[in-house]
Amino acid sequence: MKQLTINILNRWRELEPKRDVVKDQLARKFSIEFNYNSNHIEGNTLTYGQTEILILFGRVIGEAKMFDLEEMKAHNIGLKMVLAEASTNNPLTETFIRQTHKILLREDYEVYRNLPGGVTTSYTVHAGCYKTRPNSVITPSGERFEYASPEETPGLMADLIRWYQDEETKGELNPLELAALFHYRYIRIHPFEDGNGRIARLMMNFILARHNYPLIVVPTKTKSQYLEALASVDSLVGAVPSDGAKATLKQVKPFIDYLERLMTIEMQTDMVVAESDGGQWWYDGGWVCFDNPNVIEIINQLIQKPSVSISELADILGINRSAVQKHMKSLQDKGYIVRSGSRKTGVWQVVLTKL
Repeated sequence: MKQLTINILNRWRELEPKRDVVKDQLARKFSIEFNYNSNHIEGNTLTYGQTEILILFGRVIGEAKMFDLEEMKAHNIGLKMVLAEASTNNPLTETFIRQTHKILLREDYEVYRNLPGGVTTSYTVHAGCYKTRPNSVITPSGERFEYASPEETPGLMADLIRWYQDEETKGELNPLELAALFHYRYIRIHPFEDGNGRIARLMMNFILARHNYPLIVVPTKTKSQYLEALASVDSLVGAVPSDGAKATLKQVKPFIDYLERLMTIEMQTDMVVAESDGGQWWYDGGWVCFDNPNVIEIINQLIQKPSVSISELADILGINRSAVQKHMKSLQDKGYIVRSGSRKTGVWQVVLTKL
């Protein structure tokens, strides 16, 4: 790791007592950010606000696909299970990875594809079971990039777990290097028919959590950089899946550098929260500041009384209704607050996270 990152990591560790005070707030922030981004990268259509309210309150706001809702709920259960397991002394096993995959996918399902000539084919995605058919991806250049075959997969996964356990015992790699190598080697095997990216990011954070390292969110906003970093390693390793499953630390450096940048951002955010007096707002990967005290008071009132009316807000703030409505519309347009329920009996929900 770069010396700057090491310095920040040392400072992050020094502030651990202060971080413990706001531990629940930071955990809540990470849960929302990780669940939203890891699923959004894979095509989940829930908004940030929908994700937060679903995870924190178990409620659904606005229109949403049932599959996406169930996927997000299952992913959150998987995250909790992974972080709980990381806090034990249990060794990482293939069985645990398959169990996590089964939690994420919930059950087997059919995938249908329309081929030229009006022919329709289908295959079954098996929850918690290694793939039974080849899988691949089309690169930006239009080439097909193959992952490990179904026949190779069990052996390569067994090798991956043995390698991880040996490296963890030796302790020669720092946790970030170990997590990055595991992520990349796992992705080159692509052991399941679906959900491989989400499992890779979960296992990466399993390794970081186990060694008391900052957890990492791969933002959907940097998806192209994420894929480019992996592709840079692919170009160094080559197209043979078994070579990818045994990639070296030197080969994976572009991906380690990318993850190191993300980890630095996470540490800096944690330290701001730990050293602050509270009262700061967070939304979708960034800080939110309000210059107008009326806006801050509106948000605080909505938190205290979600059913508060525009007229009541106007009386509390001592401003006219039109000014309140203008502020409320701006907050809604930015996604900071949402309205659920009917016009008469509905309530306001603040999506911002207070840190």
